[in-house]
Order: sequence, then structure tokens, then C-alpha cells
Amino acid sequence: MAAGAEGPTPSEYIVHHLQNWTNVKQGFIVDFSVVNIDSIVIGLILGALVLFVLWRAARKATPGVPGRFQAAVELLVEMVDGQAKANIHSAESRKFIAPLALTVFLWIFVMNAMDLIPVDLLPHLWGKAHEAAGGDPHHAYLRVVPTADLSTTFGLSFAVLLLCLYYSVKIKGVGGWAHELVTAPFGTSKNPIFAFILGIVNLVMQIIEYVSKTVSHGMRLFGNMYAGELVFMLIALMGGYAALSFGGALLGVGHVVAGTIWAIFHILVITLQAFIFMMLALIYLGQAHSAH
Repeated sequence: MAAGAEGPTPSEYIVHHLQNWTNVKQGFIVDFSVVNIDSIVIGLILGALVLFVLWRAARKATPGVPGRFQAAVELLVEMVDGQAKANIHSAESRKFIAPLALTVFLWIFVMNAMDLIPVDLLPHLWGKAHEAAGGDPHHAYLRVVPTADLSTTFGLSFAVLLLCLYYSVKIKGVGGWAHELVTAPFGTSKNPIFAFILGIVNLVMQIIEYVSKTVSHGMRLFGNMYAGELVFMLIALMGGYAALSFGGALLGVGHVVAGTIWAIFHILVITLQAFIFMMLALIYLGQAHSAH
């Protein structure tokens, strides 16, 4: 990578890598007409990969002493099932929620793991393909980490919210859930005026709780993965300048050392963030099964 007239500046490099492949140019901060095609396509491919691995594990499962692949999958299943039992006491609900939690954990993990691919590799190949098709490679945008896209993480957290609402109505009934909305967390009163005031306050607090849980659920995953993506870009810039500056050998060594250390640390980050998202989903769904 060069600087100045020979190539993009560090700011231009980072800005280019933070651009999604979209259907239209974004016109506002919140623009629902924009579709981040790269996040959707990569997310769907990785989701299909996760389903294929789980299907293959179920198909190849045998009694007796399991192989390493089967043992690894069984450990994951037992871990997720244990967490589901700890948070959701309805055996009927767990038949759907436990497999869903396992799928979500693995799906988010592989989406996060895309951060471990060299930051310039897939965008460079995409730019070459774009140029071969007659386009301008400098306008070939591709972000390969779907969970570093706020649209993806908010989509996941919003899906958890919809499930929470569904189970709140299913377990408690429409009347029971509506009663909970206006009586928790501050209770009610026998006085009609106080009961009405408390009902409004409780309803507002419930709405704030649902919104805050959903926003924080998506923002936590997005923030960590976005920050990790930026660090990898900065390390890549170090490697780029190693080929351009005097004493570049030191920068080259620093690039390799920093990239290796951050990649090893990031393995923990991508695993932990997938686990946290899954656990919060189970906790929120468990709360939907419980009365305040």
C-alpha cells in the first residue's frame, strides 16, 4: 500500500474498508432503503455452513465412543443445553430454544471469525473481480465481518425481542402479559387515580426496558467486532508502510508480531462475544417465561 499520489492515505484506506457493498448510496443516518448486500450474502453463506455442520454431525452420530468431531459437537450441545435449562424451566420451550441458541452461538462465532482473515484479502479479490467485469476497483466495497455491521447485530437482537414478546404472550396469555406491563415493576394501587398513574409509569418503564435490552444486546456485539476490525486495519497499515519507509524492516517485524498477538487475543474475543450474545438471549427469553 502506498501513500500520497501513489495510493490511498491511511484515512482513505480505513474509510474505504468501512464501506459496505450496498444497493443504493446511503442518504441519511437512518435509511431503511439501504441494504448491505455483503453482510447479508456472507451471513447467509456462513449460516448455511453452520447448519450443514450440525446436520452432518447429527447424521454421523454413532453410539459408543465418539470421534473427535462428534465429541466436540456433543460438548457444545451439552453446554448450551445446560445453560438453557438454567434459564428456561419449560421443557416444551427448550425443545425450540436450546437448538436455536446453539445455532445462534455457532453462527455468530463464524461471522466473528471472518475478522481473522487478512483484512485486504477478500476486498482485494472482490476489487479484481469488479475490475474484470468492467467496473472501477476503487469503488468495489466489501466488508467481510457481518457482525461489524450494526444492521446485522440489531437484526439479531430484534429477532430475540420478537421471541421474547411471543413467549410472554404464549406463557402468560394476552391478559396476563398486559397486566404485567401496567403493574411491574412498581406494582399498583387500590386507589383508581394512583393505579392509573402507576400503570402509565410501569408501562413506560417496561417499554424502556425492552428497548434498552434490545439496543444494548446488538450494540455490545457490534462495538466489540467493529473495534477489532479497526485494530486489524491499523496493523495492516503498519505492514503497508513497512514496504515504503526507511527502516521498514522494523515496521515489518512489528506488523507480524502485532498481527499475531492481536489475532490470538481476538480468538478469545470472537468466542466470548458469541457466548455472551447467546447467554443474554437465553436470559431474556427466560425472563419472558417468568412473572415479575
